[in-house]
Amino acid sequence: MGKAESWGLIFYNLGDEKMIRTAILVDGGFYRKRASYLWGHKTAEERANELYTYCKAHLKDGHEERHLYRIFYYDCEPIGRRSVYHPLTKKNVDLDKSDTYKWSNTFFEELKRRRKVALRLGTMSDQVHYNLKASVTKALLQNKITINDLTERDFEFVAPQKGVDMRIGVDIASMTFKKQVDQIILIAGDSDFVPAAKLARREGIDFILDPMWADIRPDLFEHIDGLKSMWKKSETKKHTEKE
Repeated sequence: MGKAESWGLIFYNLGDEKMIRTAILVDGGFYRKRASYLWGHKTAEERANELYTYCKAHLKDGHEERHLYRIFYYDCEPIGRRSVYHPLTKKNVDLDKSDTYKWSNTFFEELKRRRKVALRLGTMSDQVHYNLKASVTKALLQNKITINDLTERDFEFVAPQKGVDMRIGVDIASMTFKKQVDQIILIAGDSDFVPAAKLARREGIDFILDPMWADIRPDLFEHIDGLKSMWKKSETKKHTEKE
């Protein structure tokens, strides 16, 4: 039995080569947070280009030929046309005038222009607010700082997502039952994907998790077929290319 058969993957001839149909699913909130930590702040255009190039790097893994079925990007549309009270300044913040709102819209527009990229956008919860960052709260409780020391940068905007995990699960199930792909690479960091991963693996899909070098719980290994992160913290300049 050959290597391909032992993995239980379906191969398709493209010219003289055999390739695996691969779908890449990206948890957008997770990716943006990890990318900012690994490679710093970037413009919306730069981050979109980085994301696209990072995903394509998975197709050139070396030991197998992969054919991109599609990149699915999951996130929420930015909240606009409303204001949120800021507890420190005691003023309402117009969200559609914020830098985050403008950045997010530009970022999504850039992704829409990329070949074989599909956006799956959920919505934000109505329960949006500003919270003290956990590290600042800890410092306050330890009397390292006082309330008078607080600045706007010590607060974070909290807007829970709705429908993102559901969309990821539905797409995994749909591609699995329709036999549209042979392999799914999920860029994510939590365990919400486990039920969908179990279903895909039972149906013969090769399921790979990319946590972008973040630690994952040991028990997650039993629900995936492989763990693979691409660039490390210092490698983004070497890999990022203009499309």
